[in-house]
Amino acid sequence: MNRTVSWIVGIVVVVAIVVLAVMGSQGKFSNKDQYQAVFLTNGQVYFGKVSGERSKLVTVTDIYYLRVQQAVQPAEGETASQSQVQLIKLGNELHGPEDEMRINSDQILFIEDLKDDGRVVTAIKDFQARGGATATPTPSNS
Repeated sequence: MNRTVSWIVGIVVVVAIVVLAVMGSQGKFSNKDQYQAVFLTNGQVYFGKVSGERSKLVTVTDIYYLRVQQAVQPAEGETASQSQVQLIKLGNELHGPEDEMRINSDQILFIEDLKDDGRVVTAIKDFQARGGATATPTPSNS
């Protein structure tokens, strides 16, 4: 009986090592509390919380995207290249989407973790603090 227990423990240890090796070779998994930027092959970028990035369908929740509005006829003193950037919360569009996307991983170019003090995450926090009023990322000073 002692030999059988040793054999089973040995098998469990080998399986555990294989599982850890496979997980380690896939890189780190997203922190579900951190915002990420998801860059798609069609040029769209969504900001949200990513899960399942190792599967065929990547799930994004708490989703925001940027809307860029350019003046057709600029006001006096403005140039045609000046535009207004707004951070929009997904869910108020005409088709009424839920706040969750499942994106085919073949359509994702890359996913970036966003800094907690970055302009987009700061704008998201401001948006949430104001109870859903439109957020505008502050321009960079560079």
